[in-house]
Amino acid sequence: MLPIALALSALVPLPAAPGPEGGEPARGLAWTSPVGGESWCVGSAHVLSWEVSGLLPGSTVSLSYSPDDGATWAPIADVPADAGRFTWEVPDLRSDACRLRIAPADAERPPAVSPPLAIVPSREVRDYRWVNVSPRAAFAPRDGAGALVHRGRMWLLGGWNPGDKEHFPRICNNEVWSSADGAEWVLEKPNTFLDDAFDPRGDWEGRHTAGYVVHRGKLWIVGGDVNQGHYQSDVWSSADGRSWSLVNPDSPVPWGPRALHHTVAFEDRIWVLGGQTMPGFAPSEEVFHGDVWDSADGLHWERVEPEGPTWSPRGMIGGAAVLDDRIWILGGGTYDTPTTPTRQFFNDVWSSADGARWRRHVAHAPWAPRQYHEVAAFDGRLWVLEGYSGQNRNDAWYSDDGVNWYEVPDTPWAPRHAASAFVFDGALWMVAGNNMESDAWKLVRSGGPGTPDP
Repeated sequence: MLPIALALSALVPLPAAPGPEGGEPARGLAWTSPVGGESWCVGSAHVLSWEVSGLLPGSTVSLSYSPDDGATWAPIADVPADAGRFTWEVPDLRSDACRLRIAPADAERPPAVSPPLAIVPSREVRDYRWVNVSPRAAFAPRDGAGALVHRGRMWLLGGWNPGDKEHFPRICNNEVWSSADGAEWVLEKPNTFLDDAFDPRGDWEGRHTAGYVVHRGKLWIVGGDVNQGHYQSDVWSSADGRSWSLVNPDSPVPWGPRALHHTVAFEDRIWVLGGQTMPGFAPSEEVFHGDVWDSADGLHWERVEPEGPTWSPRGMIGGAAVLDDRIWILGGGTYDTPTTPTRQFFNDVWSSADGARWRRHVAHAPWAPRQYHEVAAFDGRLWVLEGYSGQNRNDAWYSDDGVNWYEVPDTPWAPRHAASAFVFDGALWMVAGNNMESDAWKLVRSGGPGTPDP
């Protein structure tokens, strides 16, 4: 996790700042966040960012804040100038005109002062807690399994575990499990993806990190992975999790070939966002996608043309977050390829009400840039859970607006990525993943979801 400064020291008079509008821009320093006009909540974490030019390598800058429009200042931290970012936890105070200041160690250069922002009451929830429902569920450990809620049950679809040849003889399997309580799991459909005799028109190939949605009363699998040396450009649906129908037997999806795409059910349509090709696993040209497609029936697809700024190409986002009648893109990344060996990791936040016009809420959220994480909407809030940022993670963050983020403290489950997250029965569930355990946890709120905040 990025360092967080607790700016709780008493206000002290520090050297006078420029006038209310910040005076002349400081040579070599300029704020990029905040930009002015924000409302930041007490206790939430925010990334302060700035641009640097003309300062000597290794230079240090001092960060401070003023709750009274520059009359008095309190220190935050001294940091390397070329760090460019620092995560700040908003102190417990109220202000209509809070400013941030960044001052170079060279006293001959003026500091840069941000435009004013507001500090408003906290929206932190202090009564979330994790409960271990099952340390070892009936299904074998796996990552990348589909996670859907349908007919009053949680459904776990497929998954990846190449080290377990008994349950995953071909890297991934196509079994389906369900549970009404997270403790007892029922095998609804056994694995049929066993050997080369498998018929891919009669059942879906084993896969993981595919697209999974509930749409029009059915479970849907949209596309797949590349672990069999080819792209899975098929779409399947099922009303009961046992019997599956191939939706597009004669027409591969028009947005293929791709894997690691993000899939959401929204406004009575299935949406596919981003993803990429993976030439190191299956023959294809290298493409990193930043496009959007939607379909009402999984067979006929339309490309949604962007109108204005949009998010950069990415994928590797599990789960789905739909809140306030908007699709949300929360972080994500790209997988390495033979010609682009460096992965990308993002922590920006975007949303759209129509898939065409996108709004960026923050360029950098306070949670670490990540991929293979899970996102969800639960208790009127967006959630970012676990993931991979060079190592597996076990953090959980929430926000009711995509701007003000809080971390749930003391997450008890093991670090992981590509887990299966459910919103079910008044709880947010974390199940299995790349920790390679078949554990099941749920996050509950003492008063239940929707409890008024203090």
